[in-house]
Amino acid sequence: MDELLSRIEGYREWAVDLQRGLTAIPAVCPESGGQGEHDKAVWLEAVLDTLAFDDVARFDAPDARAKGGVRPNVVARYRGSRSSRTLWIMSHLDVVPPGERTLWATDPFELRIEDGRLIGRGVEDNQQAVVSSLLVARAFMECKVRPPVDLALLFCADEETGSAYGAEYLARHHRALFGPDDMFLVPDAGNAEGSLVEVAEKALWWVKVRTVGKQCHASTPGLGANAFRAACELVTRLASLGQAFPEEDPLFDPPTSTFEPTKKEPNVPNINTIPGDDAFYLDCRVLPSVALAEVEAEIRRLASEVESAHGVTITLEDVQRAAATSPTSPDAEVVRLIVQGVREVHGITPRPQGIGGGTVAAIFRRMGLPAVVYSKIHETAHQPNEFCVLDNLIADAKVFATVAMRCASDGESSANVTSPGASRCRGAEPRRR
Repeated sequence: MDELLSRIEGYREWAVDLQRGLTAIPAVCPESGGQGEHDKAVWLEAVLDTLAFDDVARFDAPDARAKGGVRPNVVARYRGSRSSRTLWIMSHLDVVPPGERTLWATDPFELRIEDGRLIGRGVEDNQQAVVSSLLVARAFMECKVRPPVDLALLFCADEETGSAYGAEYLARHHRALFGPDDMFLVPDAGNAEGSLVEVAEKALWWVKVRTVGKQCHASTPGLGANAFRAACELVTRLASLGQAFPEEDPLFDPPTSTFEPTKKEPNVPNINTIPGDDAFYLDCRVLPSVALAEVEAEIRRLASEVESAHGVTITLEDVQRAAATSPTSPDAEVVRLIVQGVREVHGITPRPQGIGGGTVAAIFRRMGLPAVVYSKIHETAHQPNEFCVLDNLIADAKVFATVAMRCASDGESSANVTSPGASRCRGAEPRRR
């Protein structure tokens, strides 16, 4: 273990080089105006070819909007002393757009280094995870050590816009990749202290609320039905959702369900016209003990009252809707090993807990596989001048190495096969177990 951690400590320069190369390749999803992850995946494949992985394969999700017509997902496997189960470290290749360029001190797609911080779009979300997982694998390889179980690095597409072409695609079309005794580390959330071990997520419902009234001149409001005014009243009524669903769960932070109006679409372009069509969005993060159907029914009840009062029609449209999954047990092996690793590397004892945000860990939990979300980050994702602390990246790799080294290999034999339809990064056919 000491040799593994020492090796990782010595990879600082390589970690910076990897971050520089990844940052220079914008992997923005087509929904956000980009070409997808193709170029970044090709660049990553070249890096993987320099390392001693036993198997590297690519699983392309078709998407005509993206470069090459595909959204690539890459799997790199380093076999353990036994292959009855796999420890997966999952990261994602896509990034969000940089946003307002004037808020960036320098080019967001050119790595800047300042006081131990690596600055650029994607360096924390999720390149810190990409790089830290590569450091773990290289350390095992150079120490000529096989972990007790297979170590597999999963680099997914499309995390930022729902994972339909990423983890969800693999779960639906290549389920045989994942064995019944496999475990997942997902370094895609955390805090600056490194004390957050995420084992549960709330249900997520993003809903578009559209109000349709009747447009007219603003000087004669009686001739119309002001959709904007009705929508504003509904927004204020929605504040009662907290009282309607007061349940608390101390596993989560915050411990209650939350219902927040967020995005507002423009309506009429001029001041002296009453809008007949208006739309806003509601972000709901709902505790597992609360049924989304009950939340929807209450929102529809409130909307019905507004419809009657203002003579408008209100519709709800799902933008994203995902029920809460069963949490990963705090007693699960992967959770205990993460807690132990954090204690050894950072000298603190983290507490397993739930979060309001959503991660791809929920996809694996739906498959009945234990998944833990952990990373030591400053939560600068999606912000201008996003940064990753190099010390945190190195520490993450050390924590993950301790987990990989201590995994029990006595799980029942699992179907860790490479699914049909994988395009190879190397010449031979995908290895089948």
